[in-house]
Amino acid sequence: MFNKNIKLVIAAAIIAYAVYQFIEGYVGNGIALILLSLVFIFLYFRNEFILLAFLRMRKQDMEGTQKWLSKIKSPESALIKKQQGYYNYLHGIIYSQKNLTQAEKYFKKALNLGLTMDYDVAMAKLSLAGISMQKRRKREATKLLQEAKKLDKNNMLTEQIKMMQQQMKKI
Repeated sequence: MFNKNIKLVIAAAIIAYAVYQFIEGYVGNGIALILLSLVFIFLYFRNEFILLAFLRMRKQDMEGTQKWLSKIKSPESALIKKQQGYYNYLHGIIYSQKNLTQAEKYFKKALNLGLTMDYDVAMAKLSLAGISMQKRRKREATKLLQEAKKLDKNNMLTEQIKMMQQQMKKI
């Protein structure tokens, strides 16, 4: 919606007006404006289109996810580094069903830019391991599987990791 820098300028302007309201004696208005400015600060760190894309992804709606991601015109300037990582992560998930080479490119870029949650890093590495396995790169797939296993602290991907290891033995 707004550029990341514009969000900070809007938040700063709202906070300045909130301070003015405090000085004038309108404490309730000042508090409400501070809370409103927190929305813009939150949206600086969590892009609204990426949040909406994750909601579509949760419903397994890949077209809807793609639609929300396409609304981000230039991710390099509109997003901070971690958001760019999630932007590429979501593209990797979308393309993993269409084009494995594109998906691999997006997952690697997402890992280079950084993902916040260990689960997301583990999922990206697990997906890369699956792509490597399909491209007959067993050594790389084994390494990525081990890294994903270390990052999966809540054992949410244990079943998928075991299944991939069994498939790897067949190769």
